Amino acid sequence: MNGRGLIVAAVLLVLSGRQAECSDPRIITSSPDGPDGEILKCNLTDHSFQIAGHQWFKGHKIVHEDKDGSHITTYNITEVNVESSGQYTCKFLTVPDLIGVINVTVPPSVLAYKKTEHGNEGDTGVMTCKSNSYPFVEQWMWYRSSEDGSIQPLVNGTDERYYIKSTGNKTELRIHQLDIEKDQGEYICNGSNVLGTTGATVALRVRSRLAALWPFLGIVAEVIILVTIIFIYEKRRKPDEAPEGRGNLFDEDGGSAPLKSNAAANHETVRQRNSS
Repeated sequence: MNGRGLIVAAVLLVLSGRQAECSDPRIITSSPDGPDGEILKCNLTDHSFQIAGHQWFKGHKIVHEDKDGSHITTYNITEVNVESSGQYTCKFLTVPDLIGVINVTVPPSVLAYKKTEHGNEGDTGVMTCKSNSYPFVEQWMWYRSSEDGSIQPLVNGTDERYYIKSTGNKTELRIHQLDIEKDQGEYICNGSNVLGTTGATVALRVRSRLAALWPFLGIVAEVIILVTIIFIYEKRRKPDEAPEGRGNLFDEDGGSAPLKSNAAANHETVRQRNSS
């Protein structure tokens, strides 16, 4: 298949249900190269069945259906890649229904959840890789890349702080009690299936124990500076501002300013009345 890793079952026996005769009908499956991509084909060799139509599935999802009564049905894949890989099923709508299976497979496509992971010293660091290709990854391996260029394989038991958990198309490396001197660096996750091996690199950055406190200490420092500025401003403002509605009780020489007596004010009022 032009080196693209497309594997197809050539001839499959088909389950025909309890009403089947002694010899089950056969569906011949193939995927010849086409100019526009890959053409998956199913051929029902027993022409005695009345066909009401066809259905094509990728996994449990219907990707094509028709009401054609032909004993041959095809489905075109535009390009064989990670997204199009998987298990395809052709179904002949007969009594009972007859099915054939074609596996479209590619080498694993390994991706890291995050290219760079961060962790605080003393905490647990977690690095994760996944693969969405079909068939599923059969074996996962983790490696540590040293500064001198050497690659160190990591497995459960290499170090009591390392724990690796792999399930299907996902793998996870946990490092307990992160050490800023020992654990910081690059890690490689490799996934393998029958068609090959690919990998991805994750950079682990370890922060010091005090790193988590810096944001809090910064906020505290800002509050202290703000309170100090307000206090100094209020302290300098009060001597320069006199309360409104009250005159200055002191003259420029520091002595008491003379106060007008009520008697003088009354005498002035009487004089104005007499003159009038």
